[in-house]
Amino acid sequence: MDAINIFEAGMLEGLNTALRCDFLDRFLALITHLADSGIFWIILAVVLLIFRKTRKIGITMAIALTLGLIFCNGIIKPLVGRIRPYDLSSALAAIRESISGEGLFALKVESDASFPSGHTVASFEGAVALFAYNKKWGIAAIVLAVIIAFSRLYLCFHYPSDVIFGMIMGIGFAIAAYFLVKFLLKKTKLSKIC
Repeated sequence: MDAINIFEAGMLEGLNTALRCDFLDRFLALITHLADSGIFWIILAVVLLIFRKTRKIGITMAIALTLGLIFCNGIIKPLVGRIRPYDLSSALAAIRESISGEGLFALKVESDASFPSGHTVASFEGAVALFAYNKKWGIAAIVLAVIIAFSRLYLCFHYPSDVIFGMIMGIGFAIAAYFLVKFLLKKTKLSKIC
């Protein structure tokens, strides 16, 4: 795993060398906070649950987010225990530190493991769940999810494979939640509240 970590850390250094600018520093530092603890997606799911017309989307999103919390944060992260890129490389630590701002732009050091990216998992769960029911809203949500996932790389919180696996997990959990809700609507009285 050390060789993979070092290789991917080099990719992150190259990414920052190629793209680093004040606008991206501030914009991505702000945008990454939308998925802190999945907060944006949780709030969106709650709002969607309120209205009967969007309740199926809210239920699907809530189930997908719960699956991600259990499997990503509860099982995989502790099991793999991958070191964060900025803890591996002093160059990446310096990059992250130089980006870290104050107030809305402040970036805290993450205390959990790096693999997979929880921000990415939550973002793709929410976006794909939305896309399953509403393509127009879903495309906008997927664009946001991609930007959040990219922010995790740019800000040196995750390796590329953390983000790629997070995307796969998020999409998978959203699809599983979609089919579970579809099944429950047929087999239970859930359809009466949706």
